Amino acid sequence: MVAGHFGFAAIVKSREKSTPLWALMLATVWLDVVFVPLLLAHRESVQPIHPGYGGLIIHADYTHSIVGMLALSAALGAIFLRNHGRRVAIVISLVSASHWVLDLVVHRPDMPVLPRNLGNLTRFGFGLWNHPQAAACVELVLVVAGAATYWRSAMNVSTKAGRNGKLASLSAAMIAVFGLFVLYLDYTS
Repeated sequence: MVAGHFGFAAIVKSREKSTPLWALMLATVWLDVVFVPLLLAHRESVQPIHPGYGGLIIHADYTHSIVGMLALSAALGAIFLRNHGRRVAIVISLVSASHWVLDLVVHRPDMPVLPRNLGNLTRFGFGLWNHPQAAACVELVLVVAGAATYWRSAMNVSTKAGRNGKLASLSAAMIAVFGLFVLYLDYTS
């Protein structure tokens, strides 16, 4: 899941006016942003099991462990606390943590409790990627819902400010197009 995370961030933006959209977009993929250098350093890995959407087992035993997610989400929130205040920091932390919750739905049981799966505890994941069409539909719903709720909220703000809403419409369209493009790339790769 990639596009669905961005859709969720847009939904949150429709409710949280004081949190910058760019910050929500970063927060929603923060675990994956940190995953990339760890992947390049061979600390985390991916194992292809079939070509196409959802065709990887992801060994993200640091970034996508429950404890790792909590630590990374708190760290990102702490970064925002200084310049953006307590409320924005909490929203950013929660949106970052939402990444794990959304991944729980699609991942196979490959997300551990502790980093490096210390203690060999149960790994989590409901495995919706085993049903690629259903997983893609869930992501599509998140992208469309995110763009629509963001557009509605941004139009309300524009109307109250006496503007015509062109920027709101353009922003919502960009969220939708970007999300659909990412979903298309994910699904057809």
